[in-house]
Amino acid sequence: MLTSRERFGRIYDHRDADRIPIIDSPWGTTIERWHREGMPRGVSFVDYFDLDHVAAIHVDNSPRFEAKVVEDTERYTIHKTPWGATLKNWKYETSTPEFLDFTIVDRESWEKAKARMTPTRDRVNWRQLQDNYAQWRRDGCWIVAGLWFGFDITHSWVVGTERLLHALLEDPDWCRDMFAHELEIDLALLDMVWEAGYHFDCVTWPDDMGFKGSQFFSVAMYRDLVKPFHRRAIEWAHARGVKAHMHSCGNVNPFVPELIEIGLDALNPLEVKAGMDPVRLKREFGDRLVFHGGINAVLWDRPDEIRAEMERVLPEMKAQGGYIFSSDHSVPSSVSLEDFRRITTLAKELGGY
Repeated sequence: MLTSRERFGRIYDHRDADRIPIIDSPWGTTIERWHREGMPRGVSFVDYFDLDHVAAIHVDNSPRFEAKVVEDTERYTIHKTPWGATLKNWKYETSTPEFLDFTIVDRESWEKAKARMTPTRDRVNWRQLQDNYAQWRRDGCWIVAGLWFGFDITHSWVVGTERLLHALLEDPDWCRDMFAHELEIDLALLDMVWEAGYHFDCVTWPDDMGFKGSQFFSVAMYRDLVKPFHRRAIEWAHARGVKAHMHSCGNVNPFVPELIEIGLDALNPLEVKAGMDPVRLKREFGDRLVFHGGINAVLWDRPDEIRAEMERVLPEMKAQGGYIFSSDHSVPSSVSLEDFRRITTLAKELGGY
């Protein structure tokens, strides 16, 4: 049996391992359901199901606006984030937040926020690293460092979707300035982490560029406004011998060749319901890109259908390495403890080499 770090390393190098890595992201309400169905509290679902161990390093590149609760009721909470966004979240149901308001709404408010975003050492959780890093390495964890920049972060968490979509057309230089500053603060902070001896295996970031059936912008706009910053992140990672992994929900088919051209190592989640076909992608690009996900989450509470889908997809995806198993987004609370046990057991069987 390989450690998770050894397993991921071989898969990222497009080589066979003992089996494919298996990871996922259950909703909070899914975890609560599993506790009710017998999973012990105080035990990680990763350990309970014997999945792969991934440790994460995060740094804070935000403007550090005051984070506070605005309203707290029996059913929901409204709070402000360090990015100045006001969000509403349900307490007992899992959903995407409702974004109610933003502090950064134009160039002037961005400049004020930007002045607050400086790479100071107190933006790194040194205590977490001191307390856990050596154990992560002893346990053979795959260690990832998170970046927080780009189109998705800026429209979702910083200025708002409609505002950014207009700005891409009407004020592209403002968009470039936001994307660049977000990224450069992150990289400066991760340089501190790296230079302190806390090395990681991969950098990862979310940049959802698609929705069901299409993309938020054209390939031409991607090349002009977003791709240069993806390239910068990838080149920074590769200069340190580190892999680069991007999460991009939705239909991002037209961007796949662009991402390969700038050296991206891995892409997830391959959202099937949005129009991503993992088998086609593997056949066309599998020698140049690691694929992660692509197992339709809509089927995970349908035992016969998910078995048939996994039996169809996994033998193709695992060929010559280059595949990490998970759902094509996350694990919803419709999936029972036994559903998930069957799926991960089957993934180990089908994903063996």
